[in-house]
Amino acid sequence: MTAPIVRDLAALRALSEPWVRAGSSIGVVPTMGALHDGHLSLVAAAKERCDHVIVTIFVNPKQFNTPEDLANYPRTEDEDARKLERFEVDAIYVPDGDVMYPAGFATTVSVAGLTDVMDGIHRPGHFEGVATVVAKLFTQSRATDAFFGEKDFQQLQVVRRMARDLDIPITVHGCPTIREMDGLAMSSRNLLLSDRARAKAPILFEEMEKIAQGLVSGAPFADLHAAALRRLAASDFTKTEYLELRANDDLCLLDAPTRPARLFAASWLAGVRMIDNIAVEA
Repeated sequence: MTAPIVRDLAALRALSEPWVRAGSSIGVVPTMGALHDGHLSLVAAAKERCDHVIVTIFVNPKQFNTPEDLANYPRTEDEDARKLERFEVDAIYVPDGDVMYPAGFATTVSVAGLTDVMDGIHRPGHFEGVATVVAKLFTQSRATDAFFGEKDFQQLQVVRRMARDLDIPITVHGCPTIREMDGLAMSSRNLLLSDRARAKAPILFEEMEKIAQGLVSGAPFADLHAAALRRLAASDFTKTEYLELRANDDLCLLDAPTRPARLFAASWLAGVRMIDNIAVEA
């Protein structure tokens, strides 16, 4: 079944109004399109948990740092709609830019603390753009549940804090990262990799696993970190912005997994910024 594509807020509200009156659960899966199996796993989770499901597709200009990055982001609306057919979602919400940010739009949502590290440093303004558009999507969809991938774990924590702090009545679910057979975390940006770069991309995950295994064995993080950086550089990763061990809850920097922790990485390969994170056992 092909889900209706809704492009304006009034139509979305008209569609969801009977669900709200009936007290039905509404799941929202916010995406920027170029859907892959990682996104589709979120849709499956929403379908399993909720009475109705809305998938949103909006390439949000406010979370890009350069015009080139925004222009290069893949846009595949027709293909995305075909991929969603088998899930029989209730609506695909594809708002135009002036629906999300009409003339005179002057509000920005920011989350302190969680955005002061990692991507918050290397992508100034990114999380303000994420928090702003997600807050709007939450209220526009009137969803009771939202589904995000743990692949963007910092984003997940930012969204959870934003919803809690603003008293938005929604449950934010984190879903496991979906990986290719060779371990590469699925991402729309993987489409930008050349064949040669795609063959090397899983090395980032391999190095992260080596660090995680070393930490479990009691090796010092500093030694594991230095060795991983050398191997990444030798494998044509031109710049590693961060490779850090941080606490799950507040993203506090750690030198050992003394509490629930994750290893986070962002590194450039052939002009494409690769990010990943994995859980580390205490």
